[in-house]
Amino acid sequence: MRANASAEKMTVEEIVRIANISVSLGIARIKLTGGEPLMRKDLPEIVSGIAAVPGLKDLSITTNGLMLEDMAKNLYKRGLKRVNISLPSINAETYRKLTSGNLQQALKGVTAAVEAGFCPVKLNMVILQDVNEADVPAMIDYARQTGTVLQLIELDPINVTSNYYDTHHRSLEEQELMLREKAETIEKRPFMHNRLIYHLPNVTVEVVHPIENSDFCMHCTRMRVTSDGKLKPCLMRNDNLTDILIPIREGANDEQLKQLFIQANMLREPFNKSISG
Repeated sequence: MRANASAEKMTVEEIVRIANISVSLGIARIKLTGGEPLMRKDLPEIVSGIAAVPGLKDLSITTNGLMLEDMAKNLYKRGLKRVNISLPSINAETYRKLTSGNLQQALKGVTAAVEAGFCPVKLNMVILQDVNEADVPAMIDYARQTGTVLQLIELDPINVTSNYYDTHHRSLEEQELMLREKAETIEKRPFMHNRLIYHLPNVTVEVVHPIENSDFCMHCTRMRVTSDGKLKPCLMRNDNLTDILIPIREGANDEQLKQLFIQANMLREPFNKSISG
């Protein structure tokens, strides 16, 4: 569920009700993303409400970590289970160029998340050619030192210009060769489209390839909720959304909202169907 600043359009009660409906239909895991979800002042209340939904198995968040130092303990107590922190580099200048943020503040957020008890804490590093690819060894060492999991993410063409993609995309093949040489064991995450996990001495590194492929599309079961209250069955499409916020505000009962989820799910089709078919 997107929970950025524009999500003020949805109240805590509306977000929690959508979570209740989704879990009643068998959705077991919810992730709060953005934008930057920590910018919502009522995020602790959102977390508490969703965490209390019967049947929910996992509640996580993706954040840049810049506001996490002061919020980590509270969010953990409220029921948040896992944290993914976007960290493209631990080189201060590279980090500043990529994010305009303060690296030390982000690192304090990582420390706070680990100390609060989140497990695992994952560091999301999107690899950009000629920008941060040389920082991978240092990032692996940092993950080892902090007890976090490093996710090396291949640049996805979604939400970037074709020129940016052509300039900065780099295959992770070279990184995976290095990881295979150093790994003590290698495993696959079958429910994450056989994503490879490399267990190096005292540190774990996952490799995330772009999701706009036929295998991902054929097995995708994700349902997103946009910040303005629309059900979105495909990350790469905006022409098959189902509004759930207006019906909530017009007094729809739970059964009617369940039917909207079912309707949205029926609109799901492989984005790359021409490849997969």
